Amino acid sequence: MTGTPVSALTIAGSDSGGGAGIQADLATFAAYGVHGATALTAVTVQDTTGVHAVHPLPADLVVAQSAAVLADLPVAAVKTGMLAVAQTVRAVAALAARGRLPRLVIDPVLVSTSGHPLMSDEATEALRADLLGHAMLLTPNVEEAGVLLRASPAQTLAEQCEQAAALRALGPQAVVVTGGVDGPDRVDVLATSAGVVALRAPTIDTTNDHGTGCTFAAAATAALALGATVDAAVASARDHVRGALLAAAGWSLGRGRGPVSHLARPAQDPQPHSPSQE
Repeated sequence: MTGTPVSALTIAGSDSGGGAGIQADLATFAAYGVHGATALTAVTVQDTTGVHAVHPLPADLVVAQSAAVLADLPVAAVKTGMLAVAQTVRAVAALAARGRLPRLVIDPVLVSTSGHPLMSDEATEALRADLLGHAMLLTPNVEEAGVLLRASPAQTLAEQCEQAAALRALGPQAVVVTGGVDGPDRVDVLATSAGVVALRAPTIDTTNDHGTGCTFAAAATAALALGATVDAAVASARDHVRGALLAAAGWSLGRGRGPVSHLARPAQDPQPHSPSQE
């Protein structure tokens, strides 16, 4: 790589096991050739078996980290991950309202892969009311989409499409609801001003899926930082995550749900993806 790289900022929590959170974001940015900067929101005690403790950092410290980066680096895109508490959500929303967070990708990290709650009810409401409207792209999985809509998770492709459209009505420019299942396929549903599209790919048989949500959102953020459209950024993120899942599918790393691969060259997916209009 030659020349000065573009920069992206992640505002998120840590994962001491290295599979998700800021650690996954930085590895993903690097895989795209994007310089990663960080504003840490919380420290977690975490491994492949679960989240054992969470220590949120003060909201003013999160803002100070973000402001220092934004004043010094030409940040081309921003990702939010685990924001943890309502004060931090509102502080980040205030930055977004002032136009400080370009090409904002919001990964609403509400529950860990192991099922541990990562955001309070008050913080979830603040996210819904104050932050979602500033997103260029919102990237919930099906469980998170249900929580944000105060509804049950989508059980069918039709419900997943309806929920993606309903979330977009809350203000984001685009929404991709990930992790749906339709027969042998995993399905992500993308809602934009052009309509709702279902993006299919064959299910990968692995339990090494820790960090998929963070990695997906970080990949989309990196692609947006590099100038991609939302549609192209989502397509790139899907390919990147599938490669990371395939590369880690045979790993035996940790005693729980292992991480996806964040190595520089994940295996390429030989299966083409087939979008279908819903």
